[in-house]
Amino acid sequence: MTSNSPKQNLQFIDLQAQQARIREQIEARIRRVLDHCQFIMGPEVQEVEERLAAYAGVRHCITCASGTDALLMALMALDIGPGDAVITPPFTFIATAEVIALLGATPVFVDIEPTTFNLDPAKLEQAFQAEVIKSGKCRLRGIMPVDLFGQPADYAEIEAFARQHDLFVVQDAAQSFGAEYRGRKSGSLGDISATSFFPAKPLGCYGDGGAVFTDDDHLAEKLRSIRVHGQGRHKYDNVRIGVNGRFDTIQAAILLAKLDIFDEEIKLRNEVADRYNELLRGVVETPQVKPDRRSVWAQYSVLSDHRDELMARLKAQGIPTAIYYPRPLHLQPAFEYLGYSGGDFPVSESVAQRIFSLPMHPYLTPEDQHRIATAIKG
Repeated sequence: MTSNSPKQNLQFIDLQAQQARIREQIEARIRRVLDHCQFIMGPEVQEVEERLAAYAGVRHCITCASGTDALLMALMALDIGPGDAVITPPFTFIATAEVIALLGATPVFVDIEPTTFNLDPAKLEQAFQAEVIKSGKCRLRGIMPVDLFGQPADYAEIEAFARQHDLFVVQDAAQSFGAEYRGRKSGSLGDISATSFFPAKPLGCYGDGGAVFTDDDHLAEKLRSIRVHGQGRHKYDNVRIGVNGRFDTIQAAILLAKLDIFDEEIKLRNEVADRYNELLRGVVETPQVKPDRRSVWAQYSVLSDHRDELMARLKAQGIPTAIYYPRPLHLQPAFEYLGYSGGDFPVSESVAQRIFSLPMHPYLTPEDQHRIATAIKG
């Protein structure tokens, strides 16, 4: 629980405050699952898929076991494999590029914008200069932008580039479900959208979970098959290679309770972000949201040349911080085989050296935010 006392540690994400609001509804929904005992793909799964699809404004929502599974299933439905390449930013969590590599395809990194931290559409053309593309070793098949920290990438520019070069677009909306881009909800952008319901996400369950969204009936059919070991007409009719990606019924029940307050929580998150912007203006570089979109503020991340000093100061005051992300993917040992080196993506590298995140959740009080700002200002 948060407190005005300087001796009381703050929460980075306060799930207890949220749970206190809806504990009764969560317990009632879990009891229904315990009563009917359909723990795998029970009725709550279909119910939450219908609600999520309606919320995003798309025809199909296919829930799955995690946000990583959602990305993996999306690429599998698009038949990505060896000899293919997919563009994605290097400044993100490893899962985005990891699923490309897991399928035997090649991640081709494109640097980010310095203000939104999202993939920079102006640099997409540079992907064709990547050695694996120029040499003919790989064929560029698609783009997987990441909506970092809750703000959608620039999909108008990205989708225009994709159409020009006959590429698909998979929206990595792991951090942005509930956000908007030019009046379109996250989940409705690109050919397929994938999100995560990890507990710390703006809409999270109490374990792992994810979902894939699409308006394409054929892709939706493939995704439902891939989710259950490539199932065809029945359990033992396997028409393609798939995964065990089913969503637990109890997690679906928890999401249903959380959906009832989701829009209010998005509003509260934006109020928290606005207060931070006012309190920290001129002290650190505060995040920018472009006027044609709305963020869900999965994180509130700032830039400073004095990051380590500020984080130590906050820690001494009982205020948690985190760094998302300390090392871009092109410099990770796991992707050493791609042949990138320091200096290849200067914006990502610079941001990784200066960025850190402050507590962000709908129940962060103005008093706690003043306490955080005071600690930063010293």
